[in-house]
Formats: sequence, structure tokens, C-alpha cells
Amino acid sequence: MPVADYLASHPLEPPVVRVTGRSEQVLAELLHARNAAVHERVPSLADAVSRRFLGVPYGANTLVGSATQPEELVVNVEAVDCFTFADYVEALKRADDREDFVDRLIEVRYRDGVVGFRNRKHFFTDWSAATPKIATDVTGELGAASVTTTKHLNRKDTGGVYLPGIEEVSREVTYIPSGEVDDTVADRLHTGDYIGAYAEDGGLDVTHVGIFVDTPDGPVVRNASSLPANNKVVDEPLSDYVRTVPGIVVLRPTQ
Repeated sequence: MPVADYLASHPLEPPVVRVTGRSEQVLAELLHARNAAVHERVPSLADAVSRRFLGVPYGANTLVGSATQPEELVVNVEAVDCFTFADYVEALKRADDREDFVDRLIEVRYRDGVVGFRNRKHFFTDWSAATPKIATDVTGELGAASVTTTKHLNRKDTGGVYLPGIEEVSREVTYIPSGEVDDTVADRLHTGDYIGAYAEDGGLDVTHVGIFVDTPDGPVVRNASSLPANNKVVDEPLSDYVRTVPGIVVLRPTQ
């Protein structure tokens, strides 16, 4: 039975929405800025929205849910990690009011529109593997020698799993080794592309995610950095970012 038909015949309880601290007010401000950017027809909505997060503190483990704890739809735009930063930016790009933002956040963060730990898109490439796609994997189209390898996502190379209660997923992941990321690659990147730091462990696709922005001062990766020197959302020159990672995986949003 198609998922849509199943959901229609099995109504779900509305998800618990947890809006933390001042996030309600901050979200309203973000949506206002987003709508103003649309009205002004700015060159990049991704830049306009993500720029509002610069300086926001880094915050790990802000989501609620596990194999044993019920999932809640968390909205915390006062502290973000690299993945929730990407979630919020992508949802904000697609929404013009609070209700629409909640719907789009569910679409971005979960599979099949179901708020649940097992439905959460835990891995970066879930955005391009799930249907409908949030982004398209363009890594192999950027004019560099790319490498494709089979990953067993969630299964640690050292044994055990990263996320108890989540099944292992076999997936081919393509990346560009850092030494191959040159000006040709940079020129083919689009502002708003999501740049993942390729993971050497076979159980992960990437270890970090940021947003590519072509600024007047040069290309940067806008990301929620946990480094002690940053501990907030920052712009990091693309060349500096690439030097610190084994390679990059690039997803281009569908909207």
C-alpha cells in the first residue's frame, strides 16, 4: 500500500512540537526576514536566511527522541549544531509563516511526513536518497576526480552501531578527495549548496555539514562550528574548510 494511502487510513496523532526558550520570537523574526528577502528578490534566499544565524551559539543534542524515548518536533533556533542549522535554514527557505515552517521542517527532517526517531533523516545523504528528495547529490558533477564507495551507515568500523534502534543502511557515497577540490570545483558550486565533510568511518557518510556561500570576500562554508575558538555559526573560507577534511560530499537543494 502506498504510504499516502496508509497514512490516510491510519490517522496519526499530531506531533508534539517543542519550541524552546525564545525560539518562538526568534522564529517570527527569521520568517519576517525571509519574507522580506523574497519581496526584495535577493539573489540568494539561502544566503539571506542562513546569514541571520551567524553568531548563534553551537548547541549539541537539542533534539528529543530515541529508540526508547518518544520523538518530539523540536524547534530551537537559539542553539544549533551543524545538522539542525541545515534543517532550519532549508525549512525557512520553503515557508512563509509559522504553520508552514512546522510542516516544512517535518518534510526536511523526517521521512514520509512522520515525526519519529526511526523516520528521522539521521544521515546527510538521506536528503538525496529519500523520496521526495530535499536535495540532489551533485558531487560527481563538479569537474573533479570523485570516488564512490559503499557505506554501511550506522555500523561502526570498530563494531557496534552509532544509533541504537536504527537499522543499518547500505549506500554508495560519492566524495571528492580534498586534494582534488580546486578552483574548477569552487566555480561550479552554487550558493546554498550543502557541503558535507566526508567520513572515513564506513558507518557514516559525513561528520559535518555547512552551507556554501559565494561572498564578496570569497567562497565560504557557513557552518555551526563546535571548535572551542568558534562555538557558534561562522563563515569559514572554503579552502580552510577543505584542508581539515578527507573530502567533500555536495548536495544541491531542490528548492
